[in-house]
Amino acid sequence: MIDLKEINFEQYITDYLVDKNSYILRGADDKKRPVKDLNYDRQLALDVDLLCDFIEKTQPKEWKRLKEIYGQNVKESVAKRIDQELTHVGALEVLRNGVSDRGVQINLMYRKPNSGFNREAQELYEQNIFSVVRQVYFSPKDERSVDMVLFINGIPVVTLELKNQLTGQTVEHAKHQYKTDRQPNDKLFNFKRALVHFAVDNNLAFMTTRINGFKTFFFPFNKGFNNGAGNPMVKGKFATHYLWEDILTKDSLAEIISRFMHVLVEKKKDPITGRTNKNEILLFPRYHQRDVVRKLIDDASENGAGKNYLIQHSAGSGKSNSIAWTAHNLSDLHDINDRKVFDKIIIITDRRVLDRQLRDTVSQFEQQRDVVKGITSSAELKEALQDKTKIIVSTLQKFPIIVEEMEGLQGNTFAVIVDEAHSSQSGESTKALKQTLSKLEDAEEEDETNKAIDPETQFALDAQAARGKLPHVSFFAFTATPKEKTLELFGEKQANGQYTPFSLYSMKQAIEEGFIIDVLQNYTTSRMYFELAQKAKDVDPEFEKRKAYKLALGYVDLHEHGIEKKAELMVEHFKMQIEHTVEGKAKAMIVTKSRLHAVRYYLAVRDYLARKGYPIKPIVAFSGTVIDKDRGGLEYTESSLNGFPETQTTDKFNEDEYKFLIVANKYQTGFDQPKLTAMYVDKKLGGVAAVQTLSRLNRTMHKKENVFVLDYANNAEDIQKAFQPYYTSTILSESTDPNLLYNLRRDLYNYGIFGKTEVDEHYSLLVSGDQSNMSVVAGLLDKGVQNWRDLDEDDQIEFREKLGDFVRKYTFIAQLFEFGDADLEKMYEYCRNLKKKLPVTKEELPKEVLEQIDLSSIAISKGKTYPIPLGDTPSVLEPMQPYGTGGKQPDEKERLSLIIKSINERFGLPEDMEADGLALVSRLKSREDVVKAIKNNPKGAARTHFDGVLRDELMKMFSERADFYKKLDEDIALRETLADHIFEELYRTSTSE
Repeated sequence: MIDLKEINFEQYITDYLVDKNSYILRGADDKKRPVKDLNYDRQLALDVDLLCDFIEKTQPKEWKRLKEIYGQNVKESVAKRIDQELTHVGALEVLRNGVSDRGVQINLMYRKPNSGFNREAQELYEQNIFSVVRQVYFSPKDERSVDMVLFINGIPVVTLELKNQLTGQTVEHAKHQYKTDRQPNDKLFNFKRALVHFAVDNNLAFMTTRINGFKTFFFPFNKGFNNGAGNPMVKGKFATHYLWEDILTKDSLAEIISRFMHVLVEKKKDPITGRTNKNEILLFPRYHQRDVVRKLIDDASENGAGKNYLIQHSAGSGKSNSIAWTAHNLSDLHDINDRKVFDKIIIITDRRVLDRQLRDTVSQFEQQRDVVKGITSSAELKEALQDKTKIIVSTLQKFPIIVEEMEGLQGNTFAVIVDEAHSSQSGESTKALKQTLSKLEDAEEEDETNKAIDPETQFALDAQAARGKLPHVSFFAFTATPKEKTLELFGEKQANGQYTPFSLYSMKQAIEEGFIIDVLQNYTTSRMYFELAQKAKDVDPEFEKRKAYKLALGYVDLHEHGIEKKAELMVEHFKMQIEHTVEGKAKAMIVTKSRLHAVRYYLAVRDYLARKGYPIKPIVAFSGTVIDKDRGGLEYTESSLNGFPETQTTDKFNEDEYKFLIVANKYQTGFDQPKLTAMYVDKKLGGVAAVQTLSRLNRTMHKKENVFVLDYANNAEDIQKAFQPYYTSTILSESTDPNLLYNLRRDLYNYGIFGKTEVDEHYSLLVSGDQSNMSVVAGLLDKGVQNWRDLDEDDQIEFREKLGDFVRKYTFIAQLFEFGDADLEKMYEYCRNLKKKLPVTKEELPKEVLEQIDLSSIAISKGKTYPIPLGDTPSVLEPMQPYGTGGKQPDEKERLSLIIKSINERFGLPEDMEADGLALVSRLKSREDVVKAIKNNPKGAARTHFDGVLRDELMKMFSERADFYKKLDEDIALRETLADHIFEELYRTSTSE
């Protein structure tokens, strides 16, 4: 019968490491049973004999010198010296760089060489001694033991606590044991001594690099199952088999220590003392991080340059570290023939922190300086491309077209890592990047078949080719939210024609593993009810219905009473429900639809906070200068309102007194503030924008358990539709049809605005290099503009849209297909420039509508709070579709009174609510005590009396109008708004009598 004890789980793993991976079993007798204190020194936390045997065997000259220095005490003395350094700098530094002892340099681990042809280095690497000891009694003071410890050359690097679920214990017991029974002052568990600690049962694994009592944080170290947390079942194996069969094998563990692990130093400025505090974090790759880097390296080594990769990794995946590790490992990658795969690694990112992080990470792996360079100018870029820099960090905008200046690049290959890749990769900036890198291809060879082609056509063909895939450039695109274009540009094409990511770490898995918070768990929609009144009853002019409708809604949306009411609700909700969370550190973001909205929200929130005496402040964030014409043309900037430069906005918002960040198209992507706990949305959101905006809430921190969204502009179905494609896996159904371009070209020619003659002439002038031709180019385009003006209005709109569609589609499709069609490139250049020349026609709105309407009432209703569920099925996106338009629909004229009636029917209170409200008003007006209280008391005292009477009247209405009572009882915001409206009406009529 099988013995199911925990000790046999230990034996199972040990046997695999020893029998299948050439580990040496230490601390055991001839029957493989653990022997206490055999081969382990509790005082030094070392296997001293194995350590010294390794040094003597691999470095005989150094060992001889050490024996001369220390004599018979050589083992004890060398071990103590190594123990000193392990205590001072940690095992990672000691294993990588060795130890100096009395002028003798001792190597303590040999790295696997980048090249398989370096036989001497390979032989040294193979002499590393990997060993395993079970039941290690680690404390000199007592008899506590840890289940298993792995050593490299006598130095402990991995500890494991194992639990067999068949004995009734799980990985949670192992984690608890680390937190309660292993102390950070136990030498083996000192920070940076043993490098990583695993808690493992049959199904799950967790790891940490810092033992710190109950504050110890364990990272899930699981493969993921059904795009979520956990591990898949494998027939005949434990679900955690990958740990000992892969991660802890000799080659893998040595690679992780040599090429992945590093110490990250976080620096935070204390806002009170002004001092900069440093915190060290020892990074061990999470399972998916090591997995994606390993797979990318293996695939690039096998296939060489010229392939694209899409890595769909959610927020919370540790993308910055994954990029850093990918860049470092690619920079030294060799193929099976020992040829370097990539000469330069170029990282395209808009995150400034990534530059510094890459430098810090890679510098720990490399002994030479200037391995990583951050680029801020074209001159620096040119220099970095030509010198010995391995890794270049830049932004796409800083990559100019410097084809003619790139010398010395002949024969080079490039790996381009794109951080947060989106469809912007299909534009002119990417063409400039590719043209720069393609110079190396064209510098040394000339295509014999093109010698007879005229220079203009050849130039167009070259430009077209620069947009497409380059055989010497591989793209590695990292993103959490791939669009259709991103999938087709970088995804893996499957046999069924679909495009899928090369690697996936889903939003679902990140949420289930606790790395991000589900931002849809507490989602509340709010609706604004209002009614408009026509000022002049005796005049009822006609207006174009659609335009008048748009103006009227804009008037309500910016009306100060509506913004003030919503601002009040936001502040009070924050004070009552949010502020006390996250140990009082919680903050909120208000997302507005325009810069003017942001200004007015800021003023409304600031003034309300001042009136209430709340000791907190808002910050506003928008670009440029806002002129508020309704307030006498006052000008506002972000810095003038906040009272500090916009460069300080992020740091200021981190301070305790600032609780609200009010934004207009700023801080909605890439902003990382874990204290954000609530978001108030008053802007229409959709697609990736919705995901990126609401995801500002998903960062985790201590005591942050829930987040809250109150949405005034979107419904739950739209938000669910936006998030669903990125919850598990995103797939593109099929590739784009390249013939869309020819169809669009035909349609554009059919308008008669320009023809092939104008396109060819324009291109000829463009590539001539003669600046005096600029006026001729402008004249040629002006002719096209004049022909466009001759079209009727519907055709003008349709032509402009098709023109833009051709420009957008060409920059994308030309990267996917090799057309070899110079006419398309010429057509693109003409269309791109004509599009710029076409006048921007603003829709004329009948502004006089605003002079004839007034906001008669407004109420804001808060709906129920509930989670928005997301499905587990992978989402399939559709490729680019043919352009279609039905032209502009005519705008029928309507009398203003009927337009207002239509708006009120849509946005006014429901008829039953309105009738019930009127009944309530009638009851209150008949109360003489209410009228007397208003006439004979200050407004505040009258309001107090009114609130009490209102409660009484609502209770009396319960039996006859139960639905009305229930609505007001459930919706506090609506009840308060209705009470405000009724009181103000009673106060106005009573005081005017």
